[in-house]
Amino acid sequence: MPVLGGGELAERLLLMHPEMRVLYMSGYPDDAVGRHGVLREGVNFIQKPFSLEGLLGKVREVLDKS
Repeated sequence: MPVLGGGELAERLLLMHPEMRVLYMSGYPDDAVGRHGVLREGVNFIQKPFSLEGLLGKVREVLDKS
């Protein structure tokens, strides 16, 4: 996105809708994402590439979290 990144967008939306669930995805390797401090404890994340079944399973997991 040209103006702001997905993380910043999610943070802004969560201020307005704290009940919203967020699933981050990235094509960068897990270790690169972690090294840059993108992932915090408890953040929902799926690594690209993923299958449709993998995405559906992860979405279900995120929605089922209380």
